Amino acid sequence: MNLLARIFAACAAVLIAALPGVGSADPADIAAASRGVVRVVLIRYDGGTAQLVGHGTGFAIAPDLVVTNAHVVEDLRGSDGITAGVVPSEGRGGYAATIAAYSPKRDLALLKLKPGASLNALTLFSGAPSESEEVYAVGYPGNVDMAEGLSMSDLVSPQAAVKTRGYVSAGRSSREFDTILHTAPIGAGNSGGPLLDACGRVLGVNSFGTVSENTTDSAFYFAVSMRELAAFLQEAGVTAHASGLPCTSLADLDKADAARGAEDQARLAAEAEARKAAQAEFVAKAQHDAELQILAERDNGLALAAVLLVAALAAGATAFVFLQRGRQRPLKIAGGAAALLALTSVGTWLLRPPLSLIDERAKDILAEERAKTQAEPAADASAGAAEAPAKLLCVLDPQRSRVTVSDVTDVPLTWQPGGCVNGRTQYGLAGDGWSRLLVPQGEETISVTRFDPDKHEYTVERYLLGLDAMTAARAARAKMTAPACGVDEATARGLGEAQGAVRALLPAEPNERLRYNCKPAP
Repeated sequence: MNLLARIFAACAAVLIAALPGVGSADPADIAAASRGVVRVVLIRYDGGTAQLVGHGTGFAIAPDLVVTNAHVVEDLRGSDGITAGVVPSEGRGGYAATIAAYSPKRDLALLKLKPGASLNALTLFSGAPSESEEVYAVGYPGNVDMAEGLSMSDLVSPQAAVKTRGYVSAGRSSREFDTILHTAPIGAGNSGGPLLDACGRVLGVNSFGTVSENTTDSAFYFAVSMRELAAFLQEAGVTAHASGLPCTSLADLDKADAARGAEDQARLAAEAEARKAAQAEFVAKAQHDAELQILAERDNGLALAAVLLVAALAAGATAFVFLQRGRQRPLKIAGGAAALLALTSVGTWLLRPPLSLIDERAKDILAEERAKTQAEPAADASAGAAEAPAKLLCVLDPQRSRVTVSDVTDVPLTWQPGGCVNGRTQYGLAGDGWSRLLVPQGEETISVTRFDPDKHEYTVERYLLGLDAMTAARAARAKMTAPACGVDEATARGLGEAQGAVRALLPAEPNERLRYNCKPAP
């Protein structure tokens, strides 16, 4: 790989003009990924004197494994007097390293760190980069070190890596190994550093750049592709964390949620309008039914009164016949019947419901129907509450999630009223609902988990923070005392308030947002 080293040396003189792009963009995901980028140094010890032989860049794929270029550590294989060290971007010192795997044909090497190392591993992107995709190069270009006047002691001390931005160019590859052509500026010293996508996942390993005697020519750079890196790691028996999910921005998710919320509001407004129209129709129908009932009862009363009157006349005629014949007993019966029928006819006429009763009857119909409508859902709700399972299975909703470094698996969850989750973790209650803050000691990640018992929606937001931010968050978390499960609402709100003090230290946006839809577990 001496040719590649000469190419880099030639590039170094012309890359100062290209480096204004440094720092022009520093998304949270790139900043988080850069904490897993390291400087790889080769040092020769001559007696008690240490001499810097060379340096490059690498990145962690495990707490104790670092990927770099083969040409960065080539001198290490050819001399017993040279040792390798890995210097992280944060902390107080570095780690000794040895070569665990070496492939000059792919320009890749794998370094094994001595026991005690703990680096932030990067996530590999298992898909293929798209043309014109925005990419970031992260590393330690030597011309920047020279411009800053860094000494050898500075080079072996933790320092933040340099980040540059560019784009994937046309599908051109080197002849020696499969590469990605891009425009994110790199210099001598960037060798072995990662080429990242906008989510901070590794697309390739920066290796070399173009050379031109004409300083007006555009500069292009080559990164060893993921195809080569994956094959190299497989041959080395190493499995690194990888993700193939698309890189979606939180801004796009927020816009989609806002649009979904607007659609929900429009749907709810339409449903409310439909209910209003249905209610108006229901009232009109009740009024119409009441009118028909009253008119029918009046007509029935009139008809019955007429029948009774005809019967009374018939009985009266019969009594008159008995009177002519002098038959007193039948006369009294017939006369009494005629009088009774006549009185009943008049009473029936007078007792017919008045038209003014229509409104009252309509109200009775409405009350009766509403009672039926309300009773059925209440019965269903009580039955559902009795049957509602406590155990849920939460499945990721990829359309509403941004996943950058996490594994995606279904989440079993048992929710109890009062905020007890899985029978052991008490959630705090605040204005945004039920949540729990997790600040682990062994990771540089803070997670905020939320559960909405009404929507059965589980959300995980992860913040990938630097050493100083994690130290401050751990100190604030240490002041909290989380209660046991099954507390009252006041205690749950107290926990929510205490968590808010820690959450105030977090960035405005998380690096990841995973939304799960929860259903009864089978």
